[in-house]
Amino acid sequence: MANFELMRELTKAEGGKIILLVMDGLGGLPHPQTGRTELETANTPNMDRLAREGSAGLSIPVARGIAPGSGPAHLALFGYDPVQYNVGRGVLSAFGVGLTVGEHDVAARGNFATTDANGIITDRRAGRIATEEAAKRLELLKTIKIPGVEIDLVSEADYRFVLVMRGANLSAHISDTDPQVTGKHPLKAEATAPEAQHTADLLNQWIGEAQRVLKGQEPANNVLMRGFAADPKLPKFKDVYKLNPACVAVYPMYKGVSQLVGMEVIQTNAHDSTQDEFDKVAQVWPQHDFVFCHIKYTDSRGEDGDFDAKVKVIEGVDAALPTLLDLNPSVLIITGDHSTPATYKAHTWHPVPTLLYAPGTAMPANVTEFGERACLQGALGQFYAVDLMPLALAHARRLEKFGA
Repeated sequence: MANFELMRELTKAEGGKIILLVMDGLGGLPHPQTGRTELETANTPNMDRLAREGSAGLSIPVARGIAPGSGPAHLALFGYDPVQYNVGRGVLSAFGVGLTVGEHDVAARGNFATTDANGIITDRRAGRIATEEAAKRLELLKTIKIPGVEIDLVSEADYRFVLVMRGANLSAHISDTDPQVTGKHPLKAEATAPEAQHTADLLNQWIGEAQRVLKGQEPANNVLMRGFAADPKLPKFKDVYKLNPACVAVYPMYKGVSQLVGMEVIQTNAHDSTQDEFDKVAQVWPQHDFVFCHIKYTDSRGEDGDFDAKVKVIEGVDAALPTLLDLNPSVLIITGDHSTPATYKAHTWHPVPTLLYAPGTAMPANVTEFGERACLQGALGQFYAVDLMPLALAHARRLEKFGA
């Protein structure tokens, strides 16, 4: 993994420039009719060429057999051990929407959800209602007052929102209320440490009021809360790697994780356009030597179980790829944070296809296309995602020799 003390010792302030392109949930599983994954099915002539000329492999986000959340999976790609730096989803989302989270505050990510007359969850995402519709429900939630605490609420995107609770004697050691499946009641917020019981009681009081004010607001008539967290005070990317990093992303959570590690978050409204995101990368490229670019909809389409739509997202990224190639980065990495097969409709533990294109330093192998099974034959082999940043720095000639 990226030993931060070693990285501080060996990294150089000069050298090549790096682009990290993350297609969220990129990895897939074979379609039962064709036997090919989404990536293997997609027409990707640009990525296939880069796979032939670069190095390919499969990255393991956390550990074998572990299905990661997006937060820890991205931290791993940035070289942060996701087990050591276990950051809750709430604080990532809070930073992403511009909310400050103090050491004694508690942040959580919320989903608007649909429950039936018996309180059973029928849709964990409230039909993926539009951000504008979610904002109307959020205004109702803002009317709730809980004595002794201040609550900030901000819309994140679509059915998602962020809650930050501020007050005395709060603790983030709280269990999620989202059971992660339909057909069950929402869970109670439970204290996972004795000092968090007061916070759990306040949260359950707020959730009860939320259910009251949302009654009749179908499809968003309930809330599910997850990822309770406080500011983890992470080491900063620039201090560790001597890079001037930037983030180009649409969804707040990914802006949040980037901001937590000290990247400059570039504002963009390119909500549905990969080309617009890549144009934004090109715009900021002269001022930065590392740019992280995030593509969301590979993951969303996988979670929806829409195999063909995920294929189209991948093809759209490939079609826009010349914009990034024209920047002549020393290193271009194309990967995902985790796998979200459309046949599974959820994050899984499967290793993620990874491509490292670095003209003059990458080791080509017998790989003819960019896909899961092709990457099994690649020069990178199977490796832990936390090793990706040292590899990128080495290929960009930004690491000194270790030892005499």
